[in-house]
Amino acid sequence: MSRRKAETITVNDTGDHNVREMLQRILLPRRGEPHDVRTLYLLEAEQNKDRLTWSDRVTVTVPAGAESSFQTYFNAFPASYWRRWSQLDHVLLRMRVAGTANVEVYRSKIDGTRVSVAGQLVSDDVVEFTIPLSHFEDGGWLWFDVTAETQTTLTEAGWYADRAPGPQTMPDGTQVGPFDKRATVGIPTFNRPADAVAALQALGEDPLVDAAIDAVIMPDQGNAHPADEPGYDEAIAHFGDRFHEFRQGNLGGSGGYSRIMYEALGDGPAGAAESPFILYMDDDIAIEPESILRAIQVGRYAAKPVIIGGQMLNLQERSQLRTMGEIVSSSDFMWSPAPHSVSDHDFAHYPLNGSGDSTGHSGRGAKQESNQSADLHRRIDVDYNGWWMCMFPRVVAEANGQPLPLFIKWDDTEYSLRAGNSGFPTVTWPGVAIWHMAWTDKDDATDWQAYFHLRNRLIVAALNHDGPVDGLIASMRKSTFKHLMCMEYSTLAIQLESMKDFLAGPDQLFDILESSLPRIAQIRKNYSDAVVIPTAADLPVASGAPGVPIRDIGGRLAKVKKARWLLKGLKHSLSKEDPRHHEVPQANLSPEEARWFSLSRLDGVTVTTAGNNGVAYRKRDRDLAKDLAKQTWALQKEVAERFDDLRDQYRAALPTLTSRESWGEIFK
Repeated sequence: MSRRKAETITVNDTGDHNVREMLQRILLPRRGEPHDVRTLYLLEAEQNKDRLTWSDRVTVTVPAGAESSFQTYFNAFPASYWRRWSQLDHVLLRMRVAGTANVEVYRSKIDGTRVSVAGQLVSDDVVEFTIPLSHFEDGGWLWFDVTAETQTTLTEAGWYADRAPGPQTMPDGTQVGPFDKRATVGIPTFNRPADAVAALQALGEDPLVDAAIDAVIMPDQGNAHPADEPGYDEAIAHFGDRFHEFRQGNLGGSGGYSRIMYEALGDGPAGAAESPFILYMDDDIAIEPESILRAIQVGRYAAKPVIIGGQMLNLQERSQLRTMGEIVSSSDFMWSPAPHSVSDHDFAHYPLNGSGDSTGHSGRGAKQESNQSADLHRRIDVDYNGWWMCMFPRVVAEANGQPLPLFIKWDDTEYSLRAGNSGFPTVTWPGVAIWHMAWTDKDDATDWQAYFHLRNRLIVAALNHDGPVDGLIASMRKSTFKHLMCMEYSTLAIQLESMKDFLAGPDQLFDILESSLPRIAQIRKNYSDAVVIPTAADLPVASGAPGVPIRDIGGRLAKVKKARWLLKGLKHSLSKEDPRHHEVPQANLSPEEARWFSLSRLDGVTVTTAGNNGVAYRKRDRDLAKDLAKQTWALQKEVAERFDDLRDQYRAALPTLTSRESWGEIFK
């Protein structure tokens, strides 16, 4: 019998009351997943005598007397995003119940506070709740809890629309669509054959996901080919003539993704399906296939064409949300977390209900500051989304053009900024996600990628930043100072190349697309801090650091301590180095210990790589540091002085840099 009903609403007159289109399935973990990963899908009450069971990923059995909450990352419904971006003003929660159970529906406020919406005791029936999206302006999720009176099995559970998607409004006021539930999936790969095959296998494992895939495009840019990997033949046989591999030189991520867009929009076999959506994915990820369906449904029901980005979960800590949403800071034109976003949030320790118990019931009277998950309930607005998973409506790709020829770094940012300027925003969507390696396991700010970080940041700023560049230049100078103090001379050397190539203008970007990386790699060979030694044990035992032991310094410094250590570091850096420490290191430091305030008072030290696979021997060289600093400061001054002129040059060249014709010449 019914105990409470959701608010009465007026159903859209254009809706078809017979339509029940799934927006988001209730999904179970893969069998055998550890407890921390299961918390992304369901929460079982601690008092349960028996665990929930499932034989597939969409059917779950709740034992008699057991309670479970679906207030979880993959199964709660991000209602505020649907209110902000979709055509819908209400949503349906629907499921088939075999047995007798109480189903309680809740919503959250912007601060994570729980509000009861509806509830019903159901016996062997289909239960359906109609829930308005009126109370989700700036945040909030929907979810449901189940308490089983008898053993109960839930099937066909999910969040539905009771109308088909309608047309969407373009920035010029014209309408396009509605669109079919179809997408082309593109995965560029470079010397990750096992990862690439695993990605292909994941795409084909779910029948509903498989049915929505028009084509799979895989640009292969390496010399270790997926085609030589076990399982490849079976994986591509599944897709038949929907699979398209393109072998090409190493053009980086931008070259791989540009090839995907080029082929998907073309009249060749890969573009024959004319998919309404083009979905990018990295090769070094673990895929939740359901995310593909969700992204497509978001794209179909959007009020206007939008770029749909997937969030990043941590591949090594799989219950952890690594990236929730990002912006470009206007002050220094640098990536930054979006306001109110969280990073490295572990759902196994802090589920969506924050300070509540494992069933999702928040403690009464709990102070808001104790809710570690409060910001997860806010809607986050972003500037761009990384291409680890990102979906483009075909109409956006046709209007926006190809990615810039940037090799790697900032190509995804630039594409969204360009689209946003044309009226096509980017949305990073909760519950649409992949698992990817965390950035903390990479040295990409100091290794060969530092060249692309700086060069491409300057190019994208020239194209999109209209204000003064003082903040950007100040940020570069601060970074230079830290690199000097940390003896990262190879980083400074290749950043000189970054600025020179930026100052050379846009006309040579295609010419250096494939040659930049070998050139940078050759430069780095001349610097000891760029050479990875397998282990510090291959070197003499560290002689010891002067003064306070390194491990007693700590990770972060208060302002007073920072000023004192800055003076000590500057004094030491201005003195002549002791060459004895270039043969015998003074210390062996972990990445956490290798900070400017520890490194700046040493002449020779090994630093473990972020991937923990070796060490680099950093050797202080006062004369080299002085020369690099002089060159860097001069080029930074030139960048500042010429930036307005370079803005004009890069903006004038943008149509050529992003045209199908220009990229077509490269792919030939």
